[in-house]
Amino acid sequence: MKVCDKIKHLRQAQGLSQEEIAEKLGMTANGYGGIERGEVDIKLSRLEQLSELFGVELIELLNRTEQNVFNFSDTQNHCNIGSKLVEDVKLKCEVEKLQMEVAYLKEIIELMKK
Repeated sequence: MKVCDKIKHLRQAQGLSQEEIAEKLGMTANGYGGIERGEVDIKLSRLEQLSELFGVELIELLNRTEQNVFNFSDTQNHCNIGSKLVEDVKLKCEVEKLQMEVAYLKEIIELMKK
């Protein structure tokens, strides 16, 4: 998915209009619309603003794989895009965490042997 498409999905998932986002970024609605249409090369500083505004890590906007999953929640609604992918990501993170724990335990065992 392209960065401009991710930005559009993030905005829509949070129920915000292009005008609202443009105002928060201090730009015109037409200028912001150009970002979502992929007509504008986005500066890193603008991407940082967008990631902060949407509450996602900058790397999520830049990652171009189809495996990206966005989770948004607020007090009024909850939007979960790609629930199967969410589960896959959670499991992958859990496996990575367990692998780190195993590596740490191996280091402790080696230290104890000495």
